[in-house]
Amino acid sequence: MSATISARLDPSAAGSEVVAGSDAATTGKSEGASDRGEGGRVWRSRVIRLVSVIAVVVAWQLLTANHIRVWVRFDTLPTVTQIVRAFGHQLGTGTYWLDLGQSMIRILSGFVLAALAGVASGVALGRSRLFADVFGPLTELARPIPAIAIVPVAILLFPTDEAGIVFITFLAAYFPIMVSTRHAVRALPVIWEDSVRTLGGSRWDVLWRVVLPGSLPGVFGGLSVGIGVAWICVVSAEMISGRLGVGYRTWQAYTIVDYPGVFVGIITIGVLGFATSAAVELLGRRATAWLPRAGAETR
Repeated sequence: MSATISARLDPSAAGSEVVAGSDAATTGKSEGASDRGEGGRVWRSRVIRLVSVIAVVVAWQLLTANHIRVWVRFDTLPTVTQIVRAFGHQLGTGTYWLDLGQSMIRILSGFVLAALAGVASGVALGRSRLFADVFGPLTELARPIPAIAIVPVAILLFPTDEAGIVFITFLAAYFPIMVSTRHAVRALPVIWEDSVRTLGGSRWDVLWRVVLPGSLPGVFGGLSVGIGVAWICVVSAEMISGRLGVGYRTWQAYTIVDYPGVFVGIITIGVLGFATSAAVELLGRRATAWLPRAGAETR
């Protein structure tokens, strides 16, 4: 009623309402079309990824089942069907789940310790000149040494193989996390800290309100790399000095010429590595959701 009266008193107002309504309708349609287009791209990307995996599996089956030798000797490798049968058998045994649980305990223990130590020391290296002078040369000397080369030292240093494997895992994940955090802290714009200082903030305010939030993308980049390197080293350490674990069981399958069992271990390691890396990246996206996203459609 009031809108009708206003239109009679002021025709231009009625026209503006019509234009505003049409603009809103147009905007709603464009946003709906954009959402549908984004959803289509996401599903297309998922289908392509699934097809690529299926194509590799089919190619593997064809090459191994037909005993193809084209520089690479596929005739010596098990077929996909043999691996699937071995996988089904392993899933029904308690040993498989015991090995899986043991490897997960080792990787999570070492990785969590490395995350805490790596972030703390990376922030200290990026913020404190004294800490960088004292601790920086030691990290740069130790960083190029492969963690797996420390296995003999870990065997001598720790009273149990379990503690040694966790230490190797810790060492493998620590350096990527520390280096990424250090670079992220040093790359923060100085004006952010100056702004907090100008408003009367203390050093702790700068740390909690600028340094830690601003370095989160770099921190999670290091965590993502660290978890992958940690899996490489924990499996290698299990093969060398382990008593249980996926790496130990994979090497044992090789020594008894159980090649399908070897590939069961390899696939298990790949799935576990993918799951833990995806969990770290998901946590990183949640923790940095406030940041602007560039090129999100490529993910």
